[in-house]
Amino acid sequence: MRGLFVTFEGTEGSGKSTQIRALAEFLREQGYSVVLTREPGGTPIGDQVRRILLDHANDEMHPRTEVLLFLASRAQHVEELIRPALKAGKVVLCDRYADSTLAYQGYARGEDVSELRRLIDYATGGLWPDLTFWLDLPVEEGLARLDSKNRLDSEALTFHRRVREGYKRLAAAEPQRWVRIDGTLPRAEIQEQIRKILLARLK
Repeated sequence: MRGLFVTFEGTEGSGKSTQIRALAEFLREQGYSVVLTREPGGTPIGDQVRRILLDHANDEMHPRTEVLLFLASRAQHVEELIRPALKAGKVVLCDRYADSTLAYQGYARGEDVSELRRLIDYATGGLWPDLTFWLDLPVEEGLARLDSKNRLDSEALTFHRRVREGYKRLAAAEPQRWVRIDGTLPRAEIQEQIRKILLARLK
């Protein structure tokens, strides 16, 4: 039986990483076999690419270069980790995935979204999530939560607002896959909502 592929999306400081770790721990306690991973990264090759992508030394990176590096990391991630885990019937929880490319490089950077979808399909062999949780909150609030900022975190406020708008469009286009969670709610309440929705899907 194929496993379930669940992704977490959101602008910076939305609480994705905190919630996904708590969810993984809960699911393991319930007896599920869980793989917890992230993008960019998730594999030794992907982690090397991550360092290039997020380093302030590379502030002059061209948007197309950025896209292709994200996709290179994702291609390795899918083939080395995600697809084998799903074939083994595991629940894969991924902190960011393809929708981040559409929101950040597409809607925020202005790259062609339909072309990006085609490239993502090539890089992933057509693997898209079964379920996507979008932790949504005002970008100003999210950025204020950050202790430090990488290359993408440091983009202008207008950039992050375009990212959030991109997520709104993506969620509206695929309501059967996307679940919007109010990221301003208390952490425990957010986690409770996520668990309830995911357990219903798993059953």
